[in-house]
This record gives sequence, structure tokens and C-alpha cells, in this order.
Amino acid sequence: MPADAMQDVYLTGTGLYTPPYSISNEELVASFNDFVELHNAEHADAIAAGDMPALQPSSAEFIQKASGIKARYVVNKDGLLDPQRMAPRIPERRNDEPSVMCEMAIVAAREAMSNAGVEAGDIDAVLCAASNMQRAYPAMAVEIQDALGIDGFAFDMNVACSSATFGVQQGRDMIRSGSARHVLMVNPEICTGHLNFRDRDSHFIFGDVCTAVVLSAEPSGERNFRILDSRLQTMFSNNIRNNFGFLNRGDEEGVGQPDKLFVQEGRKVFKEVCPAVASQITKQLADLDIPADQLKRMWLHQANLNMNVLIAKRVLGRDATADEAPVILDEYANTSSAGSVIAFHKYHDDFAPGERGVLCSFGAGYSIGSVLLERV
Repeated sequence: MPADAMQDVYLTGTGLYTPPYSISNEELVASFNDFVELHNAEHADAIAAGDMPALQPSSAEFIQKASGIKARYVVNKDGLLDPQRMAPRIPERRNDEPSVMCEMAIVAAREAMSNAGVEAGDIDAVLCAASNMQRAYPAMAVEIQDALGIDGFAFDMNVACSSATFGVQQGRDMIRSGSARHVLMVNPEICTGHLNFRDRDSHFIFGDVCTAVVLSAEPSGERNFRILDSRLQTMFSNNIRNNFGFLNRGDEEGVGQPDKLFVQEGRKVFKEVCPAVASQITKQLADLDIPADQLKRMWLHQANLNMNVLIAKRVLGRDATADEAPVILDEYANTSSAGSVIAFHKYHDDFAPGERGVLCSFGAGYSIGSVLLERV
């Protein structure tokens, strides 16, 4: 079927769950520096002998300059700020209790469904698209589907930080193929669970949150955006990696190693990902004969302010204004797949019919997803 004859698909609603706790850079640094002091004292002899390097303290100014992040929301605060622990306290629940990710998703999903003007009976499919799942099975999406009283089908998908944009295209394809009329996609991200809070170069990067999106075969609710185009791209890279998995128990010596948490080569990621993202968006606009200056807004993945500044400049051919490329990572930090959706959720009410924007995410894989939207 020619592209111009295919079923239109609309983004009809978004929702957001924000955890109740926030940690400022200053609080995070105080905890990290306490850990550094304890570590260096414990290993003073080895450090003095040159057998082990001394850990270096961090600072709030370093974090903000390196990333643009000022604070982050978290599902648990005291465990992260305890220099003896530096990991969230999230007790396991009984199998007959709702999981943490399910609870987060329900809040975001209900807001998205309300904004879209749809009820549980209207939803045909549920996607849980996130960088980490709380368990292997049963699928988080099926638990969320059951908790919301939705019929149809559900499944999980993981494309790291690009999970949401990949999920939008998956939902769009479902609607175009006729297998669904309304698709609910949720992005519960408990990023603090995979972050090494004892690593100076990355302890500040992530926060926790959940977003939700409703995709529909026709406009519904009060604010509808037609999906003009969606593009996906993946390129294998080891520069962002997390080796935690079910096979870890098969190598007893490897359990607990730092690579079982988030690790990255930040400078390489910056150098390789920024031009690839800008190139994808630029080609996407050219293929649709849309000049870059016709974009009202770019809802970019909220990983690093410097990355977003460079990508927007390459696409627009000039520095973007704060209105053209809004930033939420100063408050939320990097929330993996949810970041660009948070930016859209908070900054789209001012669109008039016919105005356009691009929703874009990028991350481990490498993976890049960009979705062109037009207000109807």
C-alpha cells in the first residue's frame, strides 16, 4: 500500500508519573564524597603503596557543567544517600501484589487515557517499553494490562533509551495493519536500580519516572498529533552497556562486577551519536519536504544538555532557543526512554493546528528513533 494511502495514526494522549522524592546535586555529592572518604581511609595502605588509586571527590558544579542536571526524582532516597549502601531500597513484593513498575505505569497510563478520551475497553494492546524490566516473566505489560482491566494483548520491549520512540512506531504499525485501534504504551524507568552510585563519572546521570502514550486510529480527546513519519536506526556499539542478566549466575566470579551496572564511554558516545541523530532527523525532514525552520519544537532525549544543544544546532543550522528545544533533565535527570516523552508531555499545549515537531530519542545500541508530529 502506498505510504500516502495508509491509515493515519494519532498520538492522542500522554501521562506522567513522578516519584515522590527528589535528590539535588548537592545531596548526591555529599553522599558520594562521604563514600570516597570512607573508601580511601579503608584502603589507605594500598593507596600509599601505589597498589590502588585514591578515589576523587565529586562536586555539584562538575555535575551541572558536564550534564546540565541539577536534580533527579527517585523511588527511594535514603538507600541512595547512605554511603554504606548507595543503592535504592526496594523490598521485593509477594507475587499476589502489584509490582513497583506496574504501580508506576498505572498512574501514567490513567492520565494518558484520560487525556486521550479513551477507557480500558477501547484499548486493544499494551506495550511496556523500557530499558530494564523488573522481571523476566510474566511480562510487565501483561500485568499492567490486567491491572487496568484491558482486554486484547500485551508484551514487553527493550531498546534502552530509545524504547519509547521504537514503541511509538510499533504501535503505529499495529494500527496501520488493523490489529489494533488504540494502543497504550508505557515507559516505567527505575534507572537508579542499574546505576553505579560509586562511579564519579556516572553516579549523577539517572533518575526514576514513568511516562505513557496513547496511539489511536482517529483523533480523540482534546489535543491530537498526527504521526507524519517515524524512523528507527540501530548500530552496534559497546560504548553504552549493562551486562546484568540471567546468565550471570553461571559465572560465579563475575557476579557483582561493575559492568553488571550501567557503564559508558561518555566522550565516544557524544562524538558518535550526535552526528548520527542530527543526520537522521535532517534526512527525515528532507524526505518529507519539510524545511527545518518549519519545526516548532524538538522534544529530544534528555540525556545530556550538551548533546541536545549540538544536535539541535546541526538540524536547525543555528542555536535553538529554549522554546524550540525544551529541557527537563535539569529537574528529572536522564530517565532513559521516558525523557523525550516528558518533554513532549510538558511542552505541547501551545501548538496550533498544522504546527510540527519531532520527538527523538537515542541511546545504547546505538539506537535512534525519531517521530515527526503534526498538531491537528
